[in-house]
Formats: sequence, C-alpha cells, structure tokens
Amino acid sequence: MQDRPAFRLFDTHCHLYHDRLAPDLDAVLLRCQEAGVTDIALPAIDFDTQPLVEELRAICPSAIRLYPMAGIHPTDVPADGVDFGKLEAWAHEPEVVGIGETGLDYYWSRDLVDRQQESLQFHCRLARETGKPIILHVRDSTDDVLRIIREEQDGRLRGIWHCYTGTLDQGLMAVDLNLHLGIGGVLTYPKGGISEWVHALPADRLLLETDAPFLAPVPHRGKRNEPAYVRAVAEKLALLLNRSLEETAALTAANADSLFGA
Repeated sequence: MQDRPAFRLFDTHCHLYHDRLAPDLDAVLLRCQEAGVTDIALPAIDFDTQPLVEELRAICPSAIRLYPMAGIHPTDVPADGVDFGKLEAWAHEPEVVGIGETGLDYYWSRDLVDRQQESLQFHCRLARETGKPIILHVRDSTDDVLRIIREEQDGRLRGIWHCYTGTLDQGLMAVDLNLHLGIGGVLTYPKGGISEWVHALPADRLLLETDAPFLAPVPHRGKRNEPAYVRAVAEKLALLLNRSLEETAALTAANADSLFGA
C-alpha cells in the first residue's frame, strides 16, 4: 500500500464521471487536492459507467486515488430486467472495489418495484461472492432495503447505506446488519435531521461522501456539488462529534480504508 498523507479526506460516493463535472474537470480535481481529498470512490449507475471511469483513471492526478465500482442504480433497472451475466463479469474485475450503487428507489416510481428488488438481491449475492462491499441507495424504501439486507445477510455481507438520512433506530439497525453509514451534505442542512443524533452512532461506522454533482452541502447548497466540498461535511461532522477536523478526517478515512481494503 502507498504511503498516505497524514491529513486526507476520503469521498466514498462521488459520480466524478458525470457530465455536469466534465466542463471544468481539471479545476475540480485541483480543488480536490487543495481541500485535502486524496481518495474518491466511484459508484456505478449503469453499464455505461465502466468506460467513463476508465477514462477518468487515465487522466486523474496520481495524488488522487480512484475506487471503481460495478452496479446498476435502482432507477436504471430496465423493465425487462438487468443483464446479470454482464453485471457479474464486471463485478469480478480486479479493479472494482464495491458493488453498486444498488438499492431501492420508490420516490420516482413504484412501477418496477419487483425488478428493483430482484436487482438488489442479485447485487447482494455478488457482494457476498466477491467479498466487496455493497453500496445502497435508499429512497422512500428504508423498510424494504433493511428487510432484504437482513434476508441476504449470511455473515459475509457488508456495505454502505449511502446518503444516510434515516432515524437513529434505523441507523443502529443498519450497523447491526454490518453496514456503514455514508454522511453527506444533508448533515449540513438546517432540517436534515441526522445532525441531532449522528453523535450517537458508532464512530467506526461513519463515512464521508458528497454524491457529487448532487446534494451540495451548506454553504454550496443549490449549486453543483463536487468532491472538494466533502470538507464542509467533515467540518460539520467534526463539530457534532466534538473532534478536530484532523481527527474526523483520519477516523472516516480509516473506516473507508478498512471497508475497501485500501
């Protein structure tokens, strides 16, 4: 493993390949380095993600380490189902460190609930087989996601509840199911909710994320998000945990290292 700087921020969920970040990608990457972001995990949303991530890895500065993933976002599950054979081959690629993002999204439509659940179950199987963490998108579907993870848990399944916005009890249930909790920009919102109880969650299960280009934290809320803004999330989390920024960065980076085997 490479030597890593003492102060480092690990963005565990960023769509750096998104076209909204393309026009000034060089500047985005420079701001990453200036903010102390040294590691960025890249969840997939569909099969087209793979070549985009490969292009990114070819041009990304060596000071920033990228972590590719393989998966189909629940809102991208087709009506005729996911090509599971193609997904399985992708998931076993050696550079892939995580399975997802997958999960359930009932906010936009409930027309393909059965297909979404079928896809989530297959992603769980891949995560168990490969030993790679599963990355969960949860929107208006918490009960079903936690139920399926519980049903699929055989001791090998681990992963991340991405963009955790649940209750304290739901967060603790997720931890009991061997999940980490991705803390993003919502933590900084006045009515985000989770700021009231994040201190009561196990510190060794907390991760930082942006979900860039979406869900920018305060003071950037309403604008395009980017990985450098994970520092604003870290600063808010540090305040709520009564820790220094350096301690919070080290804690969350170590949690991510453990999960991804960095």
